[in-house]
Amino acid sequence: MNQALQDLGDYIAAALPEAVKEVQQQHDELAILARRSSIRQLLKFLRDDSQTQFKVLVDICGADYPDRDERFDVVYNLLSVKHNQRIRVKIVTDEASAVPTVVELFSCAGWLERETWDLYGIFFEGHPDLRRLLTDYGFEGHPLRKDFPLTGHVEVRYDQQQKRVVYDPVKLTQDFRNFDFLSPWEGMTRQLPGDEKAEQPPAEGE
Repeated sequence: MNQALQDLGDYIAAALPEAVKEVQQQHDELAILARRSSIRQLLKFLRDDSQTQFKVLVDICGADYPDRDERFDVVYNLLSVKHNQRIRVKIVTDEASAVPTVVELFSCAGWLERETWDLYGIFFEGHPDLRRLLTDYGFEGHPLRKDFPLTGHVEVRYDQQQKRVVYDPVKLTQDFRNFDFLSPWEGMTRQLPGDEKAEQPPAEGE
């Protein structure tokens, strides 16, 4: 256990006990599980307090755990250049509950929250321009959700007759197949050329 990280986690938890649910150390990094409603208050404290100074928001990303009632994690990765420390703040939410935007605290959060909305469908309340970022505007669904089909719902192609991009339902060109997952040596039943040599008895004297 890193004592410096432990002291920092204790300091943050003591300063904002209503916002911090749990403090952990994971892979020599400090991780804080926070309450969704208090995320703005916590990030503002981490940015402005003289003992923290986490002024760089490196990333906002999501994670999907569909077996949970609150299936999504929203993860904020921050960097303190002054103290040469990193911290990970995590909140949980579901499909119906909005997460407060932090655009007014970190301007780069605008694009990061758009990406998370696009790929996971996590809504950020108060975001000034919450549009899709990586997929097309007419895209259906959110492709990083665990229940999103690997093939997608539609495929895109350019139609020469219509002179425009069109969307077609996905049509698999290959029927579903059952694989036995055996190696070629275990699954092969017919004799290959040369196999008859292995069945010959050894020559005399050998």
